[in-house]
Amino acid sequence: MKKLNFATIAAADLAVVSFGLAVPATAAPSDTGAAQDTINELEAQGYHVIVHKVGSAPLSQCAVSATKPGHTYSRTDSGVPGGGHTTTVTAKTINVYLSC
Repeated sequence: MKKLNFATIAAADLAVVSFGLAVPATAAPSDTGAAQDTINELEAQGYHVIVHKVGSAPLSQCAVSATKPGHTYSRTDSGVPGGGHTTTVTAKTINVYLSC
C-alpha cells in the first residue's frame, strides 16, 4: 500500500512540474506565425531577442514554438541626497524558440 501511495504522489508531482515549465511568456505575440515578424515585433517593444532554432531550414520557413522571458537589467540612481531613488530599466531580454 505504501508503494502505491508513493508512486501516485511522485506521478502527481511530475505532472505539476511538467505543466509549470510549459507556460509561455505574456509579452510575446500569442499566435505561432512567421518567425521574423515575431522577432521584429518583440524588438520594437524594446526586447533583446535571443533565438533558439531547432532545424536547418531558413528563418523564413520557421515557426515560433515558444517564447520565454529572459533577464531584465536595471540600475538605481539616488539622485540628490534625500531625494529618493530612481530605477531605470536598461535592457530586457526574451527567448524565442523556433521550429524549422
